[in-house]
Amino acid sequence: MTNFFKRLFAKKSNHSGPLSSDAATAPLDENQIWGNDAPKPGNKYVHLIAGSALDMGKRRENNEDALLCFSGALGGGSQAQPFGLYVISDGMGGHRSGELASEAAVRALGNSLMSKLYKPLFGPEPQPSQESLRELMEAAVKEAHRAVKKAAPGGGCTLTAALVVGTQMVIAHLGDSRAYSIMRDGRMEALTQDHSLVKRLQELGQLTDEEAAVHPQKSVLYRALGQGDLAQADIFNSSMPNPGYLLICSDGLWGVLNEDTIQRIVNSTSSPYLACQHLVEAANAAGGPDNISVVLARLVY
Repeated sequence: MTNFFKRLFAKKSNHSGPLSSDAATAPLDENQIWGNDAPKPGNKYVHLIAGSALDMGKRRENNEDALLCFSGALGGGSQAQPFGLYVISDGMGGHRSGELASEAAVRALGNSLMSKLYKPLFGPEPQPSQESLRELMEAAVKEAHRAVKKAAPGGGCTLTAALVVGTQMVIAHLGDSRAYSIMRDGRMEALTQDHSLVKRLQELGQLTDEEAAVHPQKSVLYRALGQGDLAQADIFNSSMPNPGYLLICSDGLWGVLNEDTIQRIVNSTSSPYLACQHLVEAANAAGGPDNISVVLARLVY
């Protein structure tokens, strides 16, 4: 199994559960809080805990968000590694195209990665992929792109996905759903860059943050899954926040709650499951103008 993990991380870039309509995973008890995050001498086993939530919001008649939240372990003999696949997709295209696109994207990407990484380990002899995590993610994004074009012609969706093995992860991103790291001390950093017209204008210095927040074209994307011939995703390697959380969410969350509110809810809640519920409640309390999806994961020693 040692060779299995070496192969997965052999090629790195220089960039430094089933589909569900409701929250996944059970809440932790009150003893499983931040005090368990620090590595302990002699403790070799690490695992991932995660929560998720998906909500229509207050002003939409259907839900065009889809998510996947899966945590497990890979290993054998004396070595075991946490394994996680966390995905959020926000559909677009009107009518039912948006929800068809997002669901197709999540299912296709999940199937591609799980069939190459997880399923082969259940045979009589483990047969690990010869491809790196980055290569596996690149192939999965292509599969998802084809699936969206077939399921929702003319439609499209965002995609933000994190594949975690051990303490390392590879992230794929298109559109304006986001991945963040949230540290225990309250620091919150965006790991992804929006592929939106308004974000580009901000980068060029033509819009302030305040102007961007109310811009009439703030939802216009220049990259999305299912649009064009090729899926132009940002794909890069990173490390799991530790001690801290990986947060993936749609604009129904980050576009409504500011970063200080988000990190305060996350860091003051005893479990990822409850934190996701509280984030959705806060977004709805602030008006809930859009569908809300959120996945939250962290390492525990």
